[in-house]
Amino acid sequence: MKLQLNVPDMTCGGCVNAITNAVKTVDANASIHGDPKTKIVLVETESPEVAIKNAITAAGYQVN
Repeated sequence: MKLQLNVPDMTCGGCVNAITNAVKTVDANASIHGDPKTKIVLVETESPEVAIKNAITAAGYQVN
């Protein structure tokens, strides 16, 4: 499943790394691409969308 998530708090590469690590705790095989300029995170995963969003939220980022 491909997800496109808006993460307004993502401002730099460090944020992308933190979000990537959070998603990998849910799905170690997920493909994640974050762009701090557009605030968009693209995730390709087998996990449910709610699980991915919860992991990002638990890492301290708001997901719209």
